[in-house]
Formats: sequence, C-alpha cells, structure tokens
Amino acid sequence: IPSVSSIVPESCLLIVVGLLVGGLIKGVGEKPPILKSDIFFLFLLPPIILDAGYFLPLRPFTENLGTILIFAVVGTLWNAFFLGGLMYAVCQLGGPGLNHIGLLANLLFGSIISAVDPVAVLAVFEEIHINELLHILVFGESLLNDAVTVVLYHLFEEFASFEQVTILDIILGFLSFFVVSLGGVLVGVIYGVIAAFTSRFTSHIRVIEPLFVFLYSYMAYLSAELFHLSGIMALIAAGVVMRPYVEANISHKSHTTIKYFLKMWSSVSETLIFIFLGVSTVAGHHYWNWTFVISTLFFCLIARVLGVLVLTWFINKFRIVKLTPKDQFIIAYGGLRGAIAFSLGYLLDYKHFGMRDMFLTAIITVIFFTVFVQGMTIRPLVDLLAVKKKQETKRSINEEIHTQFLDHLLTGIEDICGHYGHHHWKDKLNRFNKKYVKKCLIAGERSKEPQLIAFYHKMEMKQAIELVESGGIGKIPSAVSTVSIQNINPQTLPLERVLPALSKDKEEEIRKILRTNLQKTRQRLRSYNRHTLVADPYEEAWNQMLLRRQKARQLEQKMNNYLTVPAHKVDSPTMSRARIGSDPLAYEPKEDSENLPIITIDPASPQSPESVDLMSEEPKGCSGLPPSPEEDEEGLVMRVKEPSSPGTDDVFTPGTSDSPSNQRMLRCLSDPGPRPEPEEGEPFIPKGQ
Repeated sequence: IPSVSSIVPESCLLIVVGLLVGGLIKGVGEKPPILKSDIFFLFLLPPIILDAGYFLPLRPFTENLGTILIFAVVGTLWNAFFLGGLMYAVCQLGGPGLNHIGLLANLLFGSIISAVDPVAVLAVFEEIHINELLHILVFGESLLNDAVTVVLYHLFEEFASFEQVTILDIILGFLSFFVVSLGGVLVGVIYGVIAAFTSRFTSHIRVIEPLFVFLYSYMAYLSAELFHLSGIMALIAAGVVMRPYVEANISHKSHTTIKYFLKMWSSVSETLIFIFLGVSTVAGHHYWNWTFVISTLFFCLIARVLGVLVLTWFINKFRIVKLTPKDQFIIAYGGLRGAIAFSLGYLLDYKHFGMRDMFLTAIITVIFFTVFVQGMTIRPLVDLLAVKKKQETKRSINEEIHTQFLDHLLTGIEDICGHYGHHHWKDKLNRFNKKYVKKCLIAGERSKEPQLIAFYHKMEMKQAIELVESGGIGKIPSAVSTVSIQNINPQTLPLERVLPALSKDKEEEIRKILRTNLQKTRQRLRSYNRHTLVADPYEEAWNQMLLRRQKARQLEQKMNNYLTVPAHKVDSPTMSRARIGSDPLAYEPKEDSENLPIITIDPASPQSPESVDLMSEEPKGCSGLPPSPEEDEEGLVMRVKEPSSPGTDDVFTPGTSDSPSNQRMLRCLSDPGPRPEPEEGEPFIPKGQ
C-alpha cells in the first residue's frame, strides 16, 4: 500500500503489527513472548550495528568527528543529568506514590532514556533521504553515545547497591568512561586487523571468506561485552578497520555475499525488534503514573532542544560549514528513542529498583511518542522547511582525482603554515598505511596499487557487471574502455624512457640545495590557525615606544606654550614692504635704544612667525632700574634682520636668546594664566629661534 508507507514509517507499522499479534495471543489465552534483554543484545542488535559500521561513509564521518563526539558525549551527559535531576524534583513534589524514588534511581532512569537509538534513527532517516551531513551527525551520535550510556547505566546500578558513595567512586566512574570507550575501540581494531590478515590467505578457498568477516566482527562484540566495554564501538571499529583490506583480498562474489547478507540480516533484526516492542507492550506489567510519565516526556523534549541549541552555538565557533537553524531543528527533532532503552530498562533488578514497572511504562511511552509522532511528522517538516535532500550521484574518476588533488593541496598549505591540522594527520596516516600496513594485510600486487587505479578497477568491474545484467554482452568492445581491452588482450609494454644519469657530485649538490631550503620551513614559521593568530613579540615594544614619544611631544608642546610670548599677527609680505617703504625712519635703530627690546624682521619673507626673531628683550620691570619717560614713549624698536652668512644653520645656530639670563627673562614675561589649548602644530615662536 504505497499511500500508507509514504506517510507512516516502516518502524511504526511494525510496532502496530506487534501490538496486533500480542493482543491476538493474549486474546486466545496464551502468554505473549517478551523481548528479553539477552536475546536483544546478543542476537538482534549486532547485525544492525555491523551493517552500519562496515558500510559507514568514512570521509564525512571523520570530517565531522568532533561535532559527533560533542553531541554524543556532552549531549548525552547533559540529557541524563538534566532529566534525572528534574525527575527527582518531580518525585519529591509528586505525592505519596513517588516520594520513595531516590536520586540514584532517577539518574539511572535519565541515563537509560537519554540516549538516541541507532535502530530507530536508521529506520526513519533512511526513508526521508536527508542530506549526508545531517544523517551522519544524528546517526554518528546514536552510535557513539553507547559508551556513555553503558558507563552511566553500570555506574548508577553499582552505586545503588552501595551504602555510601565516596568521591573516589565518582572519580573512578569518570575514568571508567575512557576505559569503556577506548577499550571497545581497541578490541575492535585488534579483531579488524586479524580479519584483514586472515583474508590474505583465503585465495584458494573463496567460499569461507564472508564467514571470516562475520565471525571476527561477532567475536569483537562478544569480547567487548565480556569485559563490560562498549560492544557497539568495538563492532564499528572492527568494520571500519577491516573493510579496505578485506575488499582488496576477497573475490567479487564474496564481496556481493557480504553486502547482501549484512543488509538482509540487519533488516530481519530491525523487523523483529519493532514487532517484539509491540508484543512486549501488550504482554508486560505496567504501572501508569500520569505525573511521572507526562513529566518524563516533556523533560525529554526540553533537554534535547536545549542541549542541541547550546552545543551548536559552541560548535559553530569552530566549524567552517555552520549548522543552520534548520539543521539544528532536524538534529533536535531526530533524537528518537528505541529498543535499547527498553532492553536496558528490562534488565533492571526488582531488588534494587522496585519501581521498574513504572520506569518501563514511561520508557515505552517515550519510544512510542518519538517513533510515531516525530517519525511520522519529520518527513513533512523536512519538505516544509526545504531541507537539502541527499543527492543520488555515482562517483566518477573525475571526482576522485579532484578530491585527492584538494587533499594534497590542503595538506601542503597546512605544511607551509606549520599548522598540524586534520589534513596533516590524515596524510601521515595514509603514508604509514601505504608504507607498512598495506604490505602486511593485502596479498600480492594489490598492496602496491595506487588508490586511484584501485578505484578505477572497481568501477570497471561494476560497469561490466551492469552491462552483462542488462543483456548488452555483444557490445563489450564498444562499451568498455580501451584500457579494459588492453587488459583483456595484453600487449608488449614499450621500453622505458632512459633518464639522463647524474654524477654523484651533481646529485649531492642538488640534495644539499633541497635540504638547506626545504627543511627549514617548520623551523622558520610559527604555527597559527584561523582563530588565534600569534602576536608579534616586538609589537608591544613598538607600542610602548610610540606612546613614550607621543607623551614627550605633548609635554614639549605644553612647555613651549607656557615659556614663549604669543606672537602678534603677522602682516602679509605686501603690507610689510609698503609700511617699511613709506616710513623707513621708523624702523631704523636709534642711538639711545641700547637697553630696549629689539625685534628684527626679514622684509623679504615675513610669511610665517619664524621670520620674527626675538634678539633682545629686557623687560622694564625686571632690569632693576626705574623706567625712564623716554623709554615709555619709544616702546619697542624693530630692526631689519641681517642676512645669514652662507653655511650657517638657522635651527642649530645658538641665538642670543639662548643664554640663561634671557631664558629667565622669558619666564618672567610668560603668561601662565588660563588660555585655550593651541591646536596641534608648531608653537607660536619655535624653540631656538
């Protein structure tokens, strides 16, 4: 029924089928089966996680690993403690039916219900075909938050049996997170390497090649669960590590078998999980408390939205491609809960947690709300918000060449900058992989084959299979490229071009030039990134020096303003010449004017105050003699300035006014009264004139 499946997700329909089957079984008087946690964790969950890990899109996953980890670790911790703390407050205020639930029980409940479920996310997000970035962010979070959930679950379960929890227990619990997550990854890497090494020797028995992939992956999961490590992270690590080496060793038929068997196995597990969820809802014991259930549902939504908004605001400070408000809404809305929360709740012991039935009822309510309401409405919302959809495009040789070129280019730019970034470490890992790991884990000549050629061979094989399946076998010579025809009919290889031989001295000279010029790049340049540029060590010293110079200049300007006589307004050159020409006697020196102040004027160029030179100015009040009436009448006498002799410097030649007695007289004449500050520029009469 296409009209139903386009509106209702498959997971919702399967739960409805489970509810009908459970009701039917109960109606005929039989006891319906319940989804036991052992069956779920040991048999139903591993195929789904292995399928997700083995076919994980590695490039977008590694490029967004920091964002995924922040959402998975910090986001899950925030959800668990925020929800647990608020539910404890609700229990204290909720009346007699909830008062007995303590803080530890509520924190345990918060840790169970806070984790996003990978099964539910896969079931819904693969149907709406969301873009790759959002899909990998939500799905990656659902995979990696398993470590946090496992740690918090076992931690609070252990604390419930303690009489008193000490600070040491809390510190050890915090450290156990790193042990569980990194230990799970390490177990997965070890089994992945063993699987890749084993596949190197299976060329004569191709039938059992897929078996090794499933066997080692399942052993990685069981080994991790045996030591209470994260089995999900072990499976993901094993799938990611083994895939490139296993696919280089196994035959194409084995590769097809692995691909379709994993898809079928994970699909069957997913179907059984959702059907059993419906059956268990009918069959299980329930204790309904309106206050507890509604509060759980409301606080789950609030915690998810707040966590995504705050974490995205922080993450966007460091991301080049920012997460838009639409992206944030889809990430918050896509936080679906599923069967993992139900199974963890089912595992609780009645002895320590007498309220287990109420917890299970609340968990099932949250699962049904997220899967039905959010799962059914996310597709219309994606269409309404015009969120970018996934582009179904086939990879081409052109795209592969440009991707590799950009990787090399960005690595080179980081190398020149001295910045150890994402591309630098990726390049280091690729070099190590090519030099050592491939030689050990890949058989034959394939270990030395460049990545581009390997990709080309894979595309040629795929094209040939599609051609055969479409019935176009007779068109092979025209359809398959000339390179493939050359591979079918090998020709004699042309002789290699002979390179001119270099003498040892010349070669050593070239090496010396390269060594001296290329190896100093990292030593010479300081590292920087686009957020924090390294400050120039001399910048502060320069700033201090400039400040000192500015202060000295301001002080000198103030001193000059107070220690000099304000200059009179200078006439224009034409007026000065006219005045001197009309009355030359007025400007000639008089015989008895020895003690009078004398001002000399250069009539040739009286354009600026520098042309007025204070030669001698003895104040009448400071000379010690009473002023005579003639002096009062005569006033100041102006004298024409004599032309300076060639070779003398007007600025540095000491004048008569530079003597100490004249300086003292200038101070007597200075007017220290209030006066508006002069504008920036030279003082009225420059010092030294």
